[in-house]
Amino acid sequence: MSVSFVRVDDRMVHGLITTRWGKEYPCDGIIAVNDKAAENPILKEAYMAAADKKTFVWTMEHFLKVQDRVLSSDTKYFLITKNPQDMKHILVDEKFVPSDIKTVVVGPGNDRDGAIKLGDNQSFTQEEGDAFEAMQQAGYNVQFALLPDKKIGGWDKFKSRFGY
Repeated sequence: MSVSFVRVDDRMVHGLITTRWGKEYPCDGIIAVNDKAAENPILKEAYMAAADKKTFVWTMEHFLKVQDRVLSSDTKYFLITKNPQDMKHILVDEKFVPSDIKTVVVGPGNDRDGAIKLGDNQSFTQEEGDAFEAMQQAGYNVQFALLPDKKIGGWDKFKSRFGY
C-alpha cells in the first residue's frame, strides 16, 4: 500500500495530522500538494518541520510526474491537499488511484465570504462543493472530520446546501 490516507485540510501539515490521524491510518511519510507552498521556501520548510514524519511539499506538476513512483512505493504516505479543487484534480481529472483508498477526509475550511458553514471551522465555497460532488461522482466517499472523533458527516448530508 502506498497511500494510507487522503485528506483535504486548509492547514495541510500540522501536528494533529501525524499524532491523531496517524493512529487511525499509520503512515511513514506525508505528501502535501500545493503550488504556493512548494514554491515558497519559508512556507515549505515550516510544513516540513511541522510533522515528525518524512514530509514532501510538491507542486501539482511535480506530483503528477512522480505519481507512479508514489503508487509503487513500499512507503505508506498521507496524501494531502490544501483545497478540494486540487484533490479533485488528482483523483478525478488525473485518475490517480491511491491504493484501495476510497474515502477523502475533509478537515478545516476557513470561514470566508460566500462560504457555506457545515460545522465548526468547516466552511466551503460553491466551487469547493463542486469538487466534493465530482469526487463523490467518481466513487469517493467524502467525509467531513476535523479529528477522528470529530466527524460531522458525509457529503450526502451537506450537498443540498450546494444545490446537489
